Amino acid sequence: MSKFVQLSVCIVFMVWGSIFKSKAQDWPNLKRYAEANAQVDSVYAKENRVVFMGNSITEGWVNSDPDFFTKNNFIGRGISGQTTPQMLLRFRQDVIDLNPMAVVILAGTNDIAGNTGPMTTTQIFDNMVSMVELAEANGIVPIVSSILPAAKYPWKPEVDSVGPILELNTMLKYYCEGKGLVYLDYFSEMVDDINGLPEALSYDGVHPTDEGYQVMEPLALTAINEALKD
Repeated sequence: MSKFVQLSVCIVFMVWGSIFKSKAQDWPNLKRYAEANAQVDSVYAKENRVVFMGNSITEGWVNSDPDFFTKNNFIGRGISGQTTPQMLLRFRQDVIDLNPMAVVILAGTNDIAGNTGPMTTTQIFDNMVSMVELAEANGIVPIVSSILPAAKYPWKPEVDSVGPILELNTMLKYYCEGKGLVYLDYFSEMVDDINGLPEALSYDGVHPTDEGYQVMEPLALTAINEALKD
């Protein structure tokens, strides 16, 4: 092999290596809240903190009603598009290290949509259980939320959302009952007759509007109060 060919091959591998590395970096998006986490003690009271862990639904909630979070000492840690394996990887820095009394976990719908690849309901459930176990091992009270109804995913219309959501919510509900955990049931209070989010509560059938979050807020407060009453 000539030196020119050797050099060309090396350049190709270097380019592909650089592309792969750039795409593979920070898959769980640890940088998203790194700066905010470093400042959390100066922004939030150290007592009675609650972290809301989730995806775009949680992230959008903070944007929709920031006062709800501020006045209740709630910390929003939602990242748009995320799935449970990504949340599991950032659970320590975005939940445990913030020293909350409780964590409200709302996840799973992006897993069903296949945002980071195909996943079974059992795999999604197992990741949720792992987050619960991490919280409990660190003295944090876990509150498990139902997946919100979604008749169809606009970005993945070919995916069956209804069946897996119903199955996962049933699994999570019975898991919480068996463990004595609080199950935060948004689904039953928001579902329409086709197992989706009604137009009055969502702008795309997946993400809540301001009105949708107004339905969720008292449910979350009740669940948190119940979980922390002891």
